[in-house]
Amino acid sequence: MLTHTYSYEATLADSLKVNWQVNDLIGPDKQLDFSRPFLPESLAGVRELSSLSDREKLLLNQIRANGYLFMFQITEEFVLPFMLEQARSATPGGDAYEVRALITFAEEEAKHIHMFQRFAAEFARGFHVPCTVVGPLADIANTLLKHSAIGLTLLALHLEWMTQTHYLESIKDDQDVDPLFKNLLRHHWMEEAQHVKVDTLLLDKFVRTGGAEAVAQGFADFAAIGGMIDGLLQQQVQFDLDALEAASGRKLGAAERQDLTVAQTRSHRYAFLVSGLLQKNFLATVDQLSPGAADSMRETARALSM
Repeated sequence: MLTHTYSYEATLADSLKVNWQVNDLIGPDKQLDFSRPFLPESLAGVRELSSLSDREKLLLNQIRANGYLFMFQITEEFVLPFMLEQARSATPGGDAYEVRALITFAEEEAKHIHMFQRFAAEFARGFHVPCTVVGPLADIANTLLKHSAIGLTLLALHLEWMTQTHYLESIKDDQDVDPLFKNLLRHHWMEEAQHVKVDTLLLDKFVRTGGAEAVAQGFADFAAIGGMIDGLLQQQVQFDLDALEAASGRKLGAAERQDLTVAQTRSHRYAFLVSGLLQKNFLATVDQLSPGAADSMRETARALSM
């Protein structure tokens, strides 16, 4: 049982106040500025890569930004059907606020997928060099959906609290990054701030109905998914370095590539695993579910940071 102050009624009301459309954010009259970085240094981890020129660091920052949004798209692709299933399970005869909050959540996830697809198209047009991403996307989403409801909700909660941390602590006040890219992340954050409340409410319900055995399975699934995501991130590092070679016109030496692999693997892990595992609200939630779980998350984060 979780302690929180959220309700479906209040969350729905807050969600309906956030009203934006994809065409408001990106399009022919709203284009990316490829003369500027897209990600803050804390998430891109390129500034200290001494073997790269300033131009190569900028290219790698932009390549990382493309992969950063794609990793979020992976999340949205599994969350969308998961939320639609929760809405279906709540009907007929369910609480109207719960049903509407779940459907609104799902609609917003579909909108985010659309936004990420539009960004990918604009990025491809402006960057001129193909940037491979992990996949196939549908296969990843389908694999994730085989896990338990608690495991999937823990993953969503981890990523959504992580999104809050990234925007508020790294992106919001960064004056160097491209304003259009920052604006995309701002609007994504605005809706994810409501999604974390719905996920907490769902997690509370799943724990109440499933009991200790379901919670244990949920944590096991969360760990397994984390290992899967780590594997995808390591694969993405290699794709990023391939794209850097193509964009810069320079072949990386074997030793240089190895050094860049180590540094960028650490950066990828921080962005998508460590920063979420150490997020204070996420840690507070998991400790309520299983005393000592927060310490386990911190230990995992330490291991991934080495």
